Amino acid sequence: MVVCPMPPTSRALPAVRAHVSAVRSPMPHPIRTSRLYSTHTSRLRYQPRSRSSQIHSTSRIHIRTFASDGSKPPTSQGAKASQNLKPETDTAVGAAESPDESSLQKPQVTTVDSSSSMDSDLDWEDKPNFQIEKFTDLPYQNFGVNQHMIIDREFKEVLRQLLWRFRAPIRYAFAYGSGVFPQSTGDMATEAEIKAVHSKAPVAVQKAQDGSPKMIDFIFGVSYTQHWHSLNLMQHRDHYSMLGSLGSAAVSHVQDKWGTGVYFNPYVTVDGILIKYGVVNIDTLCRDLSEWDTLYLAGRLHKPVKILRDDPKVRLANQINLLSALRTALLLLPPTFTEQELYATIAGISYLGDLRMAFPTENPKKVANIVNHNMLNFRRLYAPLIEALPNVDYNDPAVSKRDWISNTDSVLQIQQDMDPVKRGNMVRRLPKAFRSKLYFEYQKKFQIPQLEFDKMMEESEGENIGSFKRQQGGGFEQRVAQDEPEALRQTIRGVIKKTISWPSTSQSIKGIVTAGFKRSFRYLGEKMAKYREAQKPKEEDEKSS
Repeated sequence: MVVCPMPPTSRALPAVRAHVSAVRSPMPHPIRTSRLYSTHTSRLRYQPRSRSSQIHSTSRIHIRTFASDGSKPPTSQGAKASQNLKPETDTAVGAAESPDESSLQKPQVTTVDSSSSMDSDLDWEDKPNFQIEKFTDLPYQNFGVNQHMIIDREFKEVLRQLLWRFRAPIRYAFAYGSGVFPQSTGDMATEAEIKAVHSKAPVAVQKAQDGSPKMIDFIFGVSYTQHWHSLNLMQHRDHYSMLGSLGSAAVSHVQDKWGTGVYFNPYVTVDGILIKYGVVNIDTLCRDLSEWDTLYLAGRLHKPVKILRDDPKVRLANQINLLSALRTALLLLPPTFTEQELYATIAGISYLGDLRMAFPTENPKKVANIVNHNMLNFRRLYAPLIEALPNVDYNDPAVSKRDWISNTDSVLQIQQDMDPVKRGNMVRRLPKAFRSKLYFEYQKKFQIPQLEFDKMMEESEGENIGSFKRQQGGGFEQRVAQDEPEALRQTIRGVIKKTISWPSTSQSIKGIVTAGFKRSFRYLGEKMAKYREAQKPKEEDEKSS
């Protein structure tokens, strides 16, 4: 498959396409038709199409898909209509990509022989190549562009310029949190209040933060931890606590061996802007994204972030991470639900085992605030993935409107197929480390002897080798998926808590060493203040009642 590189200017397209010229059987229960992301239009258009449960073998298939689960095919009329539509000024990036990001060429529909090329084009998720070095090595054109959020152009340039203040090489970087994506609205801050946070904040920063100045959080992905800290210590010794006086070897050892593999320097002023930046090795980042061994960084990337420097290896791993978050949420949700419930479930994954949520050090309404104030960005992030998975779809007439993607006044209804085979496939496709923990819980619950369980897992792996679609759920996964809904939810939540709890706790303890006592207590004080502020409306309501 020929993949084109990304040009430096933007006008990319949503990377979800599947033109399948096969006859497909209907789903077990009817689901309303939903829109298709047209690769040749400037907006998301509604194009009715039939839903199906499986792809029948045909001699030739047109491929452009996100996930190896198989995408929802357009009707032949819809496909022809999408090809005849002319590009408009306001391009079809509607749901997926920022016009400020590097432009990706329009995907060309590639015709391949089903007998020889299905496996190589549809199973990227099952056989991800994490050794890639170029964007042209990604599975297909426009792969993962849904990860790029649209923010104010001037604000984005300010954030990018901050990266150039570090001589140590930053391979991958993103900005996240309420300093980039506001989670509340408030009165305009006074000049004194702004200067108390940012000593010399550009107008773009003040405008983007909506009059509520906050520290801006970054994550830097680097290739060589000790080398990076060695260079950064020479340039920015004041960014480090006393630990920095022990040298880069000590700093990198604490980063890689303690907690989650991230080293944070908080309350640092760069170009008059207060920032916090975390340093992580690229391999550590990709492992957490693809396997969920700690969910510390993977959880942050479940929510909208602003990618400032991209890397093909991380983009590949993060696409797996986002699909995993969507599948996990679907296992936790009933047959029908709203997109707000979906996004809240996804955003809440990383907070389930977070130590801060158990104490008065975090806003208890944090998840609701994140979702309610970022509905558009969540749509950009997950709408293409919902389109890609074969067992979930929008079930709302609002998607027939031209501006549905940007119309956040309507909360869309979503419906998923509860067929045990498909839900079993979702269980099988959960991230490796996370899936192993879930299997262990159900092995105990079903009282399966270890030898029998090992044999069953080996047979399941053997059946998938050489098949058209790998990672198909077997009898055990289907049995897990058919567990009582509440029992399944409790078990999955329990596994999430176990995955997050200790890494999050150890990272918090490590923060005292890496940030120093003064900065740590300042951070703790601000978190407690946010908690008290969130409690005020509740107390006022109780008094009035």
